[in-house]
Amino acid sequence: MLEKSFSELELTRLKKLREMQDKNLQPYPTRAKQTHTSLEAIEAFEKSELENDDAPIKVTLAGRIRALRTMGKIAFAHIDDREGRIQLFFRVNDLGEEKMAELDKFFDLGDFIQASGHMFRTRRGEVTLYVHDFLMLSKALRALPAAKDEVVEGKVVRHATLTDPETRFRQRYVDLAVNPDVREIFKTRAATIRALQYFLDEHDFIEVETPILQPIYGGAAAQPFITHHNQLHQDLYLRVSFELYLKRLLVGGLERVYEIGRDFRNEGVSYKHNPEFTQLEFYWAFADYLQVMDFAEEMIAFAAKKVLGTTTILFDGHEIDLSPPWKRIDLRQGILDSTGIDIEAHQTADSLEAALFAKNLKPKPGSTRGKLIDLLIGDFLEPNCIQPTFIYNYPRDISPLAKSKPEDPSIVERFEGFVGGMELCNAFTELNDPLDQEQRFLEMGRAYEDGDEEQHPMDDDYLNALSYGMPPAGGFGIGVDRLVMLFSGRRSIREVILFPHLRSVTEEE
Repeated sequence: MLEKSFSELELTRLKKLREMQDKNLQPYPTRAKQTHTSLEAIEAFEKSELENDDAPIKVTLAGRIRALRTMGKIAFAHIDDREGRIQLFFRVNDLGEEKMAELDKFFDLGDFIQASGHMFRTRRGEVTLYVHDFLMLSKALRALPAAKDEVVEGKVVRHATLTDPETRFRQRYVDLAVNPDVREIFKTRAATIRALQYFLDEHDFIEVETPILQPIYGGAAAQPFITHHNQLHQDLYLRVSFELYLKRLLVGGLERVYEIGRDFRNEGVSYKHNPEFTQLEFYWAFADYLQVMDFAEEMIAFAAKKVLGTTTILFDGHEIDLSPPWKRIDLRQGILDSTGIDIEAHQTADSLEAALFAKNLKPKPGSTRGKLIDLLIGDFLEPNCIQPTFIYNYPRDISPLAKSKPEDPSIVERFEGFVGGMELCNAFTELNDPLDQEQRFLEMGRAYEDGDEEQHPMDDDYLNALSYGMPPAGGFGIGVDRLVMLFSGRRSIREVILFPHLRSVTEEE
């Protein structure tokens, strides 16, 4: 039972709740009222002051009690709502002895209160609600961590005492309740998604939804989650990408499509990886990777300007300018410059592995050539791409869905975008030849060891779709979580996902 987990102080709160019920006072009433937010009430009062309007500004506010000081015949409280904090003033002469006693006896920090009255300014100059009536909206049985207030340059700045990351992520509801800056992260996240949608909508893309449960996963070399549909007696996979379904829509005549949603990959967690994450992918008929490159940097700069008011951000101690044009580096040249290894001179995994060992690098034995190249990108190029950078022209063997360059079939028209030392986006000129695509799927299957769950499976229905003719197209995917990390200046993906995946408590113990 919940009650068995309560501390002595929490049992005291529970006792207050039951005493309220005994007096027919509802600790959790069905209805609530809020005519103004704290900010709206303050603005309305300040406007009346400017206009010398003596008519009382009557409001009903609702919020969580963050400070409460009872002093006999008067009391002060501060409440928080979605737009900030505001002071309440209670006076026994207006409320009566019995009502004033309710405040003193039943209300604690963390409780939700509804208060009605008129706005005024105290002798100290604080715009305050003079309370005529109030009631409990929700009794908090557990106390939130206390917050400390500090005056900085004449302004009160709150510093919450909840700082332990594990507690914050495991009990995000408490984190949000006591850390205003955390709430701002998720306002930034929502604004970022709206900005991306707006940009794409304005460029004639249409937003669509594709299956999350898929009979064949695809679109990325990733290990999937598997589930089972009981009635259909069918194993299904949580999608690892939207790509193959969105490109089916190009076949059907939807020339510009995008989707924002969750992908799921049954892989490790890190400061930039979570098993479920938010992705934006778009597909653009009659475009190629060069057009997509220009479009992507324009879209990201637009989103930054829309959300932050600027294209200059501060991330991990670096001032980063997201405005176009971004730096462009040829992959082969970038690896050569940073490691001295020319991947073009090492066309087999064994040869490239030997070159890495010669540089005192220690790749995992038996890695494919593609994984060795990914290792070089991750260890030597990615960390140094602080300012926005596109790395382009990737080997064919690690890009099974991208179209080869006409002058060199071993290289594909693909780029990845990096900002702040981490990968942000991935794009290609899409392969639309069904016979070539079939061959790529077969090659990918042979390239990986038996049982390697990251291999890209054969998708016969996708090949069938291509057989009906898919227009030339450019495709693009971006990790929305990582973009929000950049915009909010957070280094860990857990900071920008409301409920990140964590190990179970029993497993940690």
